[in-house]
Amino acid sequence: MTLPMVVPAPGLPARVRIHEVGARDGLQNEKSTVPTEVKAEFVRRLSEAGLTTIEATSFVHPKWVPQLADAEELFPLISDLPVALPVLVPNNRGLDRALALGARRVAVFASATESFAKANLNRTLDESLAVFEPVVARAKAEDIHVRGYVSMCFGDPWEGAVPVHQVVRVCRALRDMGCDELSLGDTIGVATPGHVRELLSVLGEEGVPTNVIGVHFHDTYGQALANTYAALEHGVTTVDASAGGLGGCPYAKSATGNLATEDLVWMLQGLGIDTGVDLDRLVATSAWMAEQLGRPSPSRTVRALSHKEQ
Repeated sequence: MTLPMVVPAPGLPARVRIHEVGARDGLQNEKSTVPTEVKAEFVRRLSEAGLTTIEATSFVHPKWVPQLADAEELFPLISDLPVALPVLVPNNRGLDRALALGARRVAVFASATESFAKANLNRTLDESLAVFEPVVARAKAEDIHVRGYVSMCFGDPWEGAVPVHQVVRVCRALRDMGCDELSLGDTIGVATPGHVRELLSVLGEEGVPTNVIGVHFHDTYGQALANTYAALEHGVTTVDASAGGLGGCPYAKSATGNLATEDLVWMLQGLGIDTGVDLDRLVATSAWMAEQLGRPSPSRTVRALSHKEQ
């Protein structure tokens, strides 16, 4: 493919690692159960498209996220793939289940706001952090890589604007307990580029280095790529995205889909930034997954490139 034309921009990273969340965050909201074999094939195809970090599933109680109740069945089907396969673990029980299957990368899911902590975790913010502390400590004792998700970093459906210092406090707490990496979540998609730059700047001033930060933008107001660009200008090199733009958040009804991986790759290719991803194979994978789900992909790039092939 000769397009997009490559025109680099100064001051941007040479390479970006995409943290693919389609198989977990993307599918967790689906009302009809996606067969385990389809999920496994989805992950395999994502791997073949060149994605090196593919979030596989979540070891939460099936009552909370029924779509991911097959974590024990799914993980062994994909564990031989030559990629990183992080999984979500909400507590020590979840960590036990993940470790029993040989998982080497886990993630905990914190909130920057009291309201979302209550809705998502049924605890106060500080109570939820207290639950994660022994989980992270055990994982690090087992030499497991730990990612800390921080949701509602830019706005909350119940509380509105979220003060930057509040987000920084949660990020520092997760770093202090041993998280190797943080993902800043714009859970309801309300961030704008100036807000992104401000949060990243204050985090740096408060001792949270940019090289441990990933960004996770939702496209509710069409700002996900603009926000990603602002993060890249600040030096962020890890970007969360979901193949085909799948996903949302079951506990925040105003949240729409994640940033589509294809839309991200198109922009990065045009900027001359290496991702290692074969865009054509990725588009084919998302088009295939859309067929399995029985609806068109929300990704503009998937639609544009799939239409051209017809």
